[in-house]
Amino acid sequence: MSEDKENIFNFEKLIVYQKSLDFIDCVYDLTDKFPQNERFNLIDQYRRAATSIALNIGEGSGGTDKEFNSFLRISKRSMKECVVCTTVALRRKYITIDEEVLMRNKLVELAKMNSGLSKSIRSKILLSNKPKTPNSVLPTPD
Repeated sequence: MSEDKENIFNFEKLIVYQKSLDFIDCVYDLTDKFPQNERFNLIDQYRRAATSIALNIGEGSGGTDKEFNSFLRISKRSMKECVVCTTVALRRKYITIDEEVLMRNKLVELAKMNSGLSKSIRSKILLSNKPKTPNSVLPTPD
């Protein structure tokens, strides 16, 4: 992230976004070790899925809360796609069990953060959709 605090978008302050960028770095480092015959298969798919997590957080933050929640759901699907890529990489012996555990732990952390943000946004949507009742119409306690 840039040192100039005036040029920062609000979504860049989100920890889930920052951690998604860290995850992308991990995926790139990990897939650099994959065999070249996976260049246009698993490597590209894994990198696209990892990048999609951050892209959807960024893109979704520019719209309404309902739209943002929709993009967070897409981001979560990309996390699940990364789980599959991790499993395939392990089964093909491109990564070690320790690397698989590390990547899964990072994905679980991202998924929990994503869910927390989504829940917060849903609560905000529900509160904003609640009908406003004037005080004079509220029932009085007996």
